[in-house]
Parts: sequence; C-alpha cells; structure tokens
Amino acid sequence: MSPPLTTNSGGLKLIAILEATKGLFALLVGLGVHELASKDLQQFAERLVEHLHLNPASHYPGVFIHALGAVKDSNLVFIAIGALAYGVVRFIEAYGLWRGYRWTEWFALLSGAIYMPFELYEAFTHTSLLSLLVLVINALIILYMLKVVMKKHHASA
Repeated sequence: MSPPLTTNSGGLKLIAILEATKGLFALLVGLGVHELASKDLQQFAERLVEHLHLNPASHYPGVFIHALGAVKDSNLVFIAIGALAYGVVRFIEAYGLWRGYRWTEWFALLSGAIYMPFELYEAFTHTSLLSLLVLVINALIILYMLKVVMKKHHASA
C-alpha cells in the first residue's frame, strides 16, 4: 500500500467514520442473526409481538410471526455470514480512507456508485425522508470521492 500523495482531509475522515459505523451495524446485525439461528423464530416473534403489546391476530403482526416461522436456520447462517463479511469490508474501507490510501478512495467511489441506481429507484417508488436522505448523502459522497480521485490523478500526472 502506497502512502497518500497529500495529507488526509476532513472529508475523507468523515466518510471513514460513516463507513466504520456501517461496518459496526453490519457486525451487530450479523451477530444478532447468528444468535437467532439456533432459536425457535416463530416463538421469538410471538414473544416480541406480545412484548410490544400488539395483537398477533391482526394483519402485520401475523405476517411477521408467519414470516419468521418460515425462515430456516441455514438461511440465517448465510445472512449472518454476509452481514459479517459486509462489516469487515466496511472496516477495511474506513481504515484505508482514514489513512488516505488511493485504492480505498477508488473503492469508496465505485461502491457508492453501485448503490445509486437502487437508491434512485427507492427514492422515486417509495419516497420517504429516509430514502431521500440516503440518496443525497450517497450522491454527496460520490461527488466528493470523484473530486478526491481526480485531484490526485491530476497531481500524479
């Protein structure tokens, strides 16, 4: 890994913190799903609905209970492994951005751009404050990373 061409900027560190936070949430989800893999999920769902004082016979709580009851342990293991892998990738990206490594800057740019079509679709089909906020934040990150990558490209040329 080559050292950065210029000193780290506050923007890269802010994005690194965001990526590390996403990695932490992914690890927590992965560990939580792994913990649920050996449990009776239908019973867990029924207790959760009861704890939230919801009527299990009403539509949405009933759908939730039925859906969790139909999940197989092998599917949960794959979901847990995927969440853990995603978390590790986010931590690696955060470390590289914090240190200013060029390859992680390109990775941040490309990984943000990959999600853009899905975020646009979500923002236009299921418009909500959250979907718009995610879209705007991702667009700002992509534009910022494009600026960083192009600036370093021109500096090295």
